[in-house]
Amino acid sequence: MVISRPMNATDAALLGVLQETVPFTLRPFAGLGNRCGLTEDETLARVKALKEEKVIRQISAIFDTRSLGYASSLVAAKIAPENLDAAVAVINSHPGVSHNYLRNHEFNLWYTIAVPPTSSLGLEKTVDLLHRLSGAESTRLLPTLRLFKIGVRFDVEGGAKPGDQSAPAYTEANRRETEPLTAKEIEFVRVMQRDLPIIPEPFAAVADELGISFDEAAAMHQRFLATGRMRRFAAVLHHRKAGFGANAMGVWAGPQDDPDALRKLGETMAGFSAVSHAYQRPSYPEWPYNLFTMVHGKSEEECEQTLTAIAEATGITHRHALYSTREFKKVRVKYFTDEETQWEEMNRRHS
Repeated sequence: MVISRPMNATDAALLGVLQETVPFTLRPFAGLGNRCGLTEDETLARVKALKEEKVIRQISAIFDTRSLGYASSLVAAKIAPENLDAAVAVINSHPGVSHNYLRNHEFNLWYTIAVPPTSSLGLEKTVDLLHRLSGAESTRLLPTLRLFKIGVRFDVEGGAKPGDQSAPAYTEANRRETEPLTAKEIEFVRVMQRDLPIIPEPFAAVADELGISFDEAAAMHQRFLATGRMRRFAAVLHHRKAGFGANAMGVWAGPQDDPDALRKLGETMAGFSAVSHAYQRPSYPEWPYNLFTMVHGKSEEECEQTLTAIAEATGITHRHALYSTREFKKVRVKYFTDEETQWEEMNRRHS
């Protein structure tokens, strides 16, 4: 389903800049509007309308989970069709599960999970518990071994081609070794992960809530960006409402015994503009795929065109495209809340 009115060029341009960054300035929407030939009032009105139409899902900080001390992973589960609804309810109950999709494969349920550094179970025991509680026939942990690219930006302006190339905005190199977060930095994360209010001076309220000056809050924002703890502060779209009705997880069987060759292949894949995520992940005897690429398109045909271009560029023929057929959960991870502790306490008897 697409938005209820046609996407005009001005809205497309505005969505383009909103996906890149919302700057931590006193009047960010005035600056964003100026880039699109709009006044501040016009920009605020259009952003509010795009949120009401659910084209914009949220405007907030997009943090790097690992850099905040969290452990996370993609998880593939094999669920019997008659047990699917019950399994989804169990898995979605964990507050660290942010994405959960049904995909066209024997491993049919795919979810992402993050657990905080304070977790009493840790990542592997949490996933093992979800495996048992969900009644999964098989569960495979697929953590990121190497990050080649992450950064969703939908081509709402149009004109992109399957083979277009661009430098990844965020890779493994953007992550910096940092000290543990201070209490004030944790408070900053809690505030900045909320949906930004669409008002003329939204960040002034952030500084007030933190009890620091605007300049101090802006400096903290910049430090989070510089260390890679925050990938960007920007809009996240409802891809289907924005006109992108298909997404394919391309999985590729790269070389198992040549790390340098595998790295080069991953970097090649990450160079495709249509690829939003590119990772190296572990393989298993029944799962030979160790490179993963996420591709979004207006149709499956568009996704296939990009995947075909990647196959031609890499020479990998052993591959598969997993399409999401149902979306069970898609939210942003809420960091440093009490929800994870409460979930673990509720399920302690099963651990």
